[in-house]
Amino acid sequence: MLIRIVRFLTGLLLIPVCAASSMALYGLLRALQPGSVPPDTWWLVGGFSFWLILYFVLPRPVRTYVLAHELTHALWGWMMGARVSNLRVAEDKGSVTLSKTNFLITLAPYFFPLYTMLTIGLFGALGLFYPVEQYHLWWMGMIGFTWGFHFTFTISTLLQHQSDIRACGHLFSYTFIYSLNVIGIGLWCVAVTPATLERYVGLFKRSLISSATVCTDLVGGLLDWLQ
Repeated sequence: MLIRIVRFLTGLLLIPVCAASSMALYGLLRALQPGSVPPDTWWLVGGFSFWLILYFVLPRPVRTYVLAHELTHALWGWMMGARVSNLRVAEDKGSVTLSKTNFLITLAPYFFPLYTMLTIGLFGALGLFYPVEQYHLWWMGMIGFTWGFHFTFTISTLLQHQSDIRACGHLFSYTFIYSLNVIGIGLWCVAVTPATLERYVGLFKRSLISSATVCTDLVGGLLDWLQ
């Protein structure tokens, strides 16, 4: 019971973070000039858009997502010292046995885009032996494609009744997943546009102060009304 209360309160505290990450991302995108957007960005967006077309037109590769989902649980469990066994993947569900778990292991598939990370890792590994940099635009397209895969399946999965979400509490899970995904998009914008990390961090800090102030005022006003 105590853990549930703590997670619920943490979820409340994460609401300003969700608002701040959204406002910072909006500010970052709004500051970009159309002529200043490099080809990398367009290939990233193109890969993402191409995946969206496939997602809505062709049969959805649910088993491929289930594999990524369970592998992500296993990967984060392994990184945190858990013993991993009995990985099973069926057409529309899967499972993996871990000797221990925590909220990061439980929620990892919803904020960690496994196939995107594998694409980036493969690019880096091949770059040690081959001049893959000359094809970096195609790789950016693949990154956008795989991140689109993560995005669409994460949304569709969260719309269902997930045991992972129930285990960590709905408010905490949704705010935590949302904030990390939006922050991740912001970091991608920094990586592939003229926007700088310093500017993004500055926008996030100002947005966090602003959203926290609004939430504090709302809570104060509610308490005054109750009295």
